[in-house]
Amino acid sequence: MSTSSFGLFRWSIHGDGKTIQPGAVVAPDERLSWGRTIGIGMQHVIAMFGATLLVPTLTGFPVNTTLLFSGVGTMVFLVITRNQLPSYLGSSFAFIAPLLASKSLGFGAQLGGVVAAGLALMAVGLVVKRLGKGIIDTVMPPAVTGAIVALIGFNLSASATKNFATQPMVATVTLGAIMVFTVAGRGMVARLGILLGVITGWVFAAVTGNLSEGASAAIAAAPWVGLPQFHTPEFHLSAVMVSLPVVIVLIAENVGHVKAVSEMTGRNLDAQAGNALIADGLGTVLAGGFGGSGTTTYAENIGVMAATRVYSTAAYWVAALTAVGLAFVPKFGALIFTIPAGVLGGAALVLYGLIGMLGVRIWQDNKVNFNNPVNLIAAAVALVAGIGNLTLVVFGIHLEGIAWGSVGIIAGYPLLRWLYTTMGEGKTARF
Repeated sequence: MSTSSFGLFRWSIHGDGKTIQPGAVVAPDERLSWGRTIGIGMQHVIAMFGATLLVPTLTGFPVNTTLLFSGVGTMVFLVITRNQLPSYLGSSFAFIAPLLASKSLGFGAQLGGVVAAGLALMAVGLVVKRLGKGIIDTVMPPAVTGAIVALIGFNLSASATKNFATQPMVATVTLGAIMVFTVAGRGMVARLGILLGVITGWVFAAVTGNLSEGASAAIAAAPWVGLPQFHTPEFHLSAVMVSLPVVIVLIAENVGHVKAVSEMTGRNLDAQAGNALIADGLGTVLAGGFGGSGTTTYAENIGVMAATRVYSTAAYWVAALTAVGLAFVPKFGALIFTIPAGVLGGAALVLYGLIGMLGVRIWQDNKVNFNNPVNLIAAAVALVAGIGNLTLVVFGIHLEGIAWGSVGIIAGYPLLRWLYTTMGEGKTARF
């Protein structure tokens, strides 16, 4: 068994470097031949494209900058987790709602919210590293976590339907294509269902004359090689407050990723949970600090690992370097920004709903009991505040539904539980 010996970049060759025996997997500290590893790394880039590029498209963030810090963030993640936890950091859907909510404050304020969320996630990672992963379940039980994740997704519903109504035929074709690819497709086709649906919608829009005027000229004018756009964050309390609830989603995604990889590789990686949170937080800080959207671990890439049985972190270094390279192709970013509103509406109808249903899945997987009035009342109030986008100004600070719903349930849930167990009928209740 030979080894690549470059300090951190050290992987044992799995078997003969060409084949994987039945029932075996290529572990994080192993790799196949470099030719095969590069091919698998390219698959990871394709898998993350659909989601990572849609976030800046929907929020108006620079595509190339977001892609650059997606690659950089992945490298940071691999270094901090010491190449033990294979993961790609792509754009987090959870940031869409707060970025749109704070858009009126300016791009700098939006970036400040991203940086604040990243710093908060790093702080959580340090606490988890010190006290263990159990502290997360104590402070944010599934009843609370599920509600926050759900309201973040459903808060965007009005935005999705507005874009859909702008170009209903284009949106319908896009939505239908996404459904067909995702439900009827197999393997990579199913995992790339959203991306393929968006491409189908874009082609339909182009054929029917529904692209914006000057789209072709904008693509032609963009150079093939150039630097991404860099911007400086500004910190506005309103933007920060509406962005912080995203941390709940990022925690759930990162901890879930650690558990998933542990199960698939047969290795207990719980000790890396704190490092994963710190790494994703730092990746988000770097992205927001220069003009990109916040990052998170990607379920799409777990699908690639499950399909290939290759969990080698070497493939993720290939994917990260590929993303960084593409970030210096401005023509690519110009093409993304020609996607019309109808296509975005069709895709958003699925994406935003999926975020909301992820919260429902958290309740379901953890068997949250909604016969218990604490869970029922806390979730009901938080969801309506988020979905209805409750907006209030407090001491001159403009706060919207995501902030009110999230802060309300985090602060109110323990109070309601205390009242129920000390003054109500909840002494033996199951939460």
